[in-house]
Amino acid sequence: MSSFANPIAISSPLVRSLAIATLMGATMLAGPLMSDARADGATSIAIQLAQATTPQPQAADAPAATKAETVETRIADLHESLQITPAQDAKWNNVAQAMRENATNMDKLVAQTRLTPPQNMTAVEDLKTYEKFAQAHVKGLKNLISSFSKLYAAMPAAQQKNADAVFQNFGHEQSPAHS
Repeated sequence: MSSFANPIAISSPLVRSLAIATLMGATMLAGPLMSDARADGATSIAIQLAQATTPQPQAADAPAATKAETVETRIADLHESLQITPAQDAKWNNVAQAMRENATNMDKLVAQTRLTPPQNMTAVEDLKTYEKFAQAHVKGLKNLISSFSKLYAAMPAAQQKNADAVFQNFGHEQSPAHS
């Protein structure tokens, strides 16, 4: 059942933190910030992979099975889009595991954040909550970049070119700002 049919209340500080993280991510994906598209592409790939594993507000409120299905769907979609071969599966499994770990860590952080009632949070505590999400995001990116770099290096040039195109277009079809 979708979260629209069964809305769940989310604390205001958590919503603000997730909104800020989403806005920052959307800003980074909105367009190249540097004239060197290749340098921006490396940043964009990392951001997009991490965002692919970051639970959305609705997903954070969904039952655990739904969250796992969402992560697994993202993994399967990316596996197909990148045209991963059986010979690459060992390296791909490390990427998939990093994506699962990142989603699990974010889920734990969301649950931990909900322990503090919003009316008991100061503005400074709210900012510190955002900082925790940002730090978890960066840590997850580092883990993901490490495993994805090894997979990418093992790809033939044509598959790397496909991967580049996948990541250049990743998320653009999901956002009206990129239409």
